[in-house]
Amino acid sequence: MQGNEDSLVVLWTSGDKEVALNMVFMYTLNSKLKNWWNDVYLIIWGPSARLLSEDKDLQDAIQKMKEAGVILEACKACADKYGVSQHLEQLGVQVKYMGQPLTDYIKAGKKIITF
Repeated sequence: MQGNEDSLVVLWTSGDKEVALNMVFMYTLNSKLKNWWNDVYLIIWGPSARLLSEDKDLQDAIQKMKEAGVILEACKACADKYGVSQHLEQLGVQVKYMGQPLTDYIKAGKKIITF
């Protein structure tokens, strides 16, 4: 596979730490490490932004994803609402308005899963 059909976008919205560690992060990281997908994106949106800013375990896991080459993005509108934009940027997350980029990912045929 090549191109967008080999790109995975994981849209993480849940504020549940157990879901994050035992599903979202596990699948996202392994998708990149095991080359299940060429390009792997994690979009942090909604309550997940606040959870990530407050939880050291999740922050450590995000660093592992970053080191593996997962592209980390967060919704600026949500992060601003929770007052965590700067903290997410310090973690190496690209904080930007995500409505258009997500729409572009969908239109480009990237595979999208949500949690």
